[in-house]
Amino acid sequence: MATIDLRTEIKEFLTSRRARITPERAGLPAYGGNRRVKGLRREEVALLAGVSVDYYVRMERGSLAGTSDGVLDALAAALQLDEAERDHLFHLARQSRAPGGGPRRRRPAATVRPALQQVLDAITEAPAWICSSRYDVLATNHLARALYSPVLADPRRPANIARFVYLDSEAAEAFFVDYDRIAVDVAAKLRMEAGRNPYDEDLIALVGELSTRSELFRQRWASRDVRLHRSGRKRMHHPVVGRLDLDVESLELPSEPGMHLTIYTAPAGTATADGLALLASWAASQEKLVR
Repeated sequence: MATIDLRTEIKEFLTSRRARITPERAGLPAYGGNRRVKGLRREEVALLAGVSVDYYVRMERGSLAGTSDGVLDALAAALQLDEAERDHLFHLARQSRAPGGGPRRRRPAATVRPALQQVLDAITEAPAWICSSRYDVLATNHLARALYSPVLADPRRPANIARFVYLDSEAAEAFFVDYDRIAVDVAAKLRMEAGRNPYDEDLIALVGELSTRSELFRQRWASRDVRLHRSGRKRMHHPVVGRLDLDVESLELPSEPGMHLTIYTAPAGTATADGLALLASWAASQEKLVR
């Protein structure tokens, strides 16, 4: 993949969202039993969004330049987009409005300020790290290094979680209890980032690498699904301390666009809390060996 084509992104995203909605789900009568299209017809989407058929067809062909936020809101409602999908639509529209579409660009190498590393190091009882929106691991505390030791075993730096999930799938399946869900989420969050920064050369290169080397990634990428970085639960099987069911909080850093601080915790008195304590002890012993 040499580039991420914005018009194609818009066309395939809108087409895929339209295809999943039946007339019944949209509250429309379904006349006749032999519909030639999967999901809604273009004219049905136009009716629901309150725009002309020609206008909707132009949007679905990849042109969102000049589309007002009000029309985008109406389109999001007509297609029953969730929060992540709505944000993705607005990202695509915003990029369409950029003069000339914008050049491909390589971002400066992401670096974590010393003060942020101090924040990580001050979190002593929970794994915490900072990642980019492309899943590059940019900084860790000692417990995160221990927790994600299978990911960090790759000598390439920065280590990248998406590469681990898709290109070292045997190790990833052993590590992530819910591997299938993780694989879906990683591809969907990369797709979200592609809508936000379609001319980011490093992102283009990562997507190209994964597309070339992983059939599973190609399938997930083709779904056009998107996800937000959110809190939740992650279940892991650590090679040293065993099963860990961790609560995850992921926070976007306003002062560092594209960076996310993620912290893993467990309720006191649970087996996972005991596992984290054991992990801390193991991590300390490993650091002593290194010294």
